[in-house]
Amino acid sequence: MKQIADELRLAGIGKVWTNEPLANHTTWRIGGPADLLIQPKDKASLLTALQIIHRHEIPWSVIGRGSNLLVRDGGIRGAVLKVAEGLSHCEFRGEEVCVGAGYSMIRLAVEAGKMGLTGMEFAGGIPGTVGGAVYMNAGAHGSDLSRILLEAEILFENGEVRVLSNEELSFSYRTSLLQKRKGIVLEARFRLREGDRKEIAATLASYKDRRRQTQPLQMPCAGSVFRNPPGDHAGRLIEAAGLKGFQIGGAQVSEIHANFIVNRGGATAADVLTLMDHIRCTIKEKFGVEMHPEVLVVGEG
Repeated sequence: MKQIADELRLAGIGKVWTNEPLANHTTWRIGGPADLLIQPKDKASLLTALQIIHRHEIPWSVIGRGSNLLVRDGGIRGAVLKVAEGLSHCEFRGEEVCVGAGYSMIRLAVEAGKMGLTGMEFAGGIPGTVGGAVYMNAGAHGSDLSRILLEAEILFENGEVRVLSNEELSFSYRTSLLQKRKGIVLEARFRLREGDRKEIAATLASYKDRRRQTQPLQMPCAGSVFRNPPGDHAGRLIEAAGLKGFQIGGAQVSEIHANFIVNRGGATAADVLTLMDHIRCTIKEKFGVEMHPEVLVVGEG
């Protein structure tokens, strides 16, 4: 990997690490090393990086801020592309906003509110980037990205760059086309609508207060661990099963919100996966409900 890393640095791609612990790049503070971690400085550098990766025929994957992500303890082989500050432009055009994949969802919600544009308030507590939010159709407070996204620019595995409409992205609950066809979100365009700045600010503030009271934001975590079953809430089921506070190794079911698993210190991916399996088995046994992860699990054990 050193030869490839040197080639990437020589090409001025951006930041390049070898054997980098991904615990340094995930909100859970968990994850083994990436053979090669690349943070391109702009869109052109990302395209060049992917060309170099293809030329050397090494596998690749993508991360953003590392929320909603569990990297196994063995890490990730090949190259990991970190879409972050290099793709973080944001431009408002009337009721539309064009934003880079590395832009913070929370920051976008706040900026839209300052512009007097409503429709993005639900995203004020989503800790990831725009790219990750498009990938998983992120949502909260009864809304999700599919309700406001017009189109997204995608770099596909074969090097093709296409702009896909909302319909072409095949959104459903916490899923999109990108979970079936490998690609990297480069940019997204959203349609919002005019609203009252004070009302928008009040809604954002109320959501923020609610998060502070109901989520373990002071501890390393990755957001909701399980998807909500039809007609129910994962957190309610886990709490009803008596699992709040249950701990395996350094991983614990949050005592504040049962659908969060927190890193109490030194937690491994194996701890989290064992705890998730225990939750699934317990809920199945007690309530007959199948629980499905919302977090993406990647890497080698």
